[in-house]
Amino acid sequence: MHKTTPRTVARALRMRRCAASLVVLGAAGCTTMAPTYERPEVAMQAVSFKEAPSTPGWHAAKPADEQAHGPWWLPFGDPTLSEMLPQVEVSNQNVAAAVARYAAAQALVAGQQAQLKPQLQLTASATRSGVGIATSGGVATSGGVSVSPTVTTLRVAANASWELDVWGRLRASVEQAQANAQASAADLAGAKLSAQAALATAYFNLREADAELVLLRDTVAGYERSLEITNNRYAAGQAARTDVLQAQTQLANTRADTAALAIQRQQSEHAIAVLLGKAPADFALAPGPWTTTVPEVPPALPSELLQRRPDIASAERAVAAANAGIGVARAAYYPSLSLGATAGTSGVRFVDLFDAANTLWSLGLSLAQVLFDGGALDAALKGAEASRDVTIAGYRQTVLTAFQSVEDLLAQRRGLSEQLALRQQASAAADLTEQQVLNRYRAGQVGYTDVVTAQASALAARRSVVQLQVGLQTNAVALVQAIGGGWSAEVH
Repeated sequence: MHKTTPRTVARALRMRRCAASLVVLGAAGCTTMAPTYERPEVAMQAVSFKEAPSTPGWHAAKPADEQAHGPWWLPFGDPTLSEMLPQVEVSNQNVAAAVARYAAAQALVAGQQAQLKPQLQLTASATRSGVGIATSGGVATSGGVSVSPTVTTLRVAANASWELDVWGRLRASVEQAQANAQASAADLAGAKLSAQAALATAYFNLREADAELVLLRDTVAGYERSLEITNNRYAAGQAARTDVLQAQTQLANTRADTAALAIQRQQSEHAIAVLLGKAPADFALAPGPWTTTVPEVPPALPSELLQRRPDIASAERAVAAANAGIGVARAAYYPSLSLGATAGTSGVRFVDLFDAANTLWSLGLSLAQVLFDGGALDAALKGAEASRDVTIAGYRQTVLTAFQSVEDLLAQRRGLSEQLALRQQASAAADLTEQQVLNRYRAGQVGYTDVVTAQASALAARRSVVQLQVGLQTNAVALVQAIGGGWSAEVH
């Protein structure tokens, strides 16, 4: 049984004042018993990100995912990507599932809101009954009086019921359902952004494969010429058989790398098809030009952009839902009040249903109060409060993880940019070294091992440049996802 404390006494007095308003049978006008909701604070001191220059004036994290983010993919400048990404919202099956979950959450809100209104039912019945009595000459008798052995009774009644939400239990349930629906809406936004980011990443990986395949095919053509030169020198007695074998080995390995890369391209194409809601057999993306543009990140990327992250909004709404759940648990301590009314008529014939003498009605007020439950209500309240604490910790952890992911991506971006500049220098030097070593081999000044080494280094350097270019693009996609959308519209 609920323990009496000054706090509960005060709460009971408030409830009595609320109950007094029922004298005029007005709709329940008391507030819910849920604690006043305040968005949990996140102990953050950063005005911007550690990996980006800071600017003065930090704002506490507050979900703003309802803001329009715009087509974040346009700054990449790739027409094919810009054509495909909008299709995700209508064709991706994960997004379709999220849409359905949101619709289900909205339906639950409507169902909870319906509980605040009176319920009306119409019932009709026809009952035929009889008794075992003696018969005389085939006629049923009772006390010498002729009677009918069976009786048909017709009944029609309208029943109305209304639970008076004196303590706000139903309204707290509505608030809880609304918060859950808002969390579901944020999850839907997150599903769209996640699917879009996955498609963009798969697309850039495919274009990287296209670019590397061009490199490898050009390299195969060069190795075939090198093998021809080596065969000619061997035939002329100017090169050893091992030179030919080395050239053949290098050519075969490069062809194998080309075949492996072709498989990776096919897998990226299949992934794009599924993200677009298509069977891989029904989708093909021809090799095309690769736009290596990477959107520039503002020099001072404010941390408040994290407010738009759908997962942060969803976690915050979960806190609001759990807070409303406390109101539901608190209201269970108090009696439930219900109004009931019935009006109907009955008779043995259909015309009797319209006889005023056969009408019946009733009107009543019922009250139900738990007197002893073995501590079940206390346990339910403690569980609701603990659930709220869990969601608060989850919300704060989500915000912290969001900061970490952005910091990681900004650090990665800077490192990739530095690596790309150095790899481009290395590739240019490796290309020059390859040509010089090949010329010296033709002149008989070096062995073929030197040629193989120079060619392998040059190819590796070229591929590294391509991989770093796509790495910067996929990093930009991940950064867009990490801040809940693009940044160009909000940061100047």
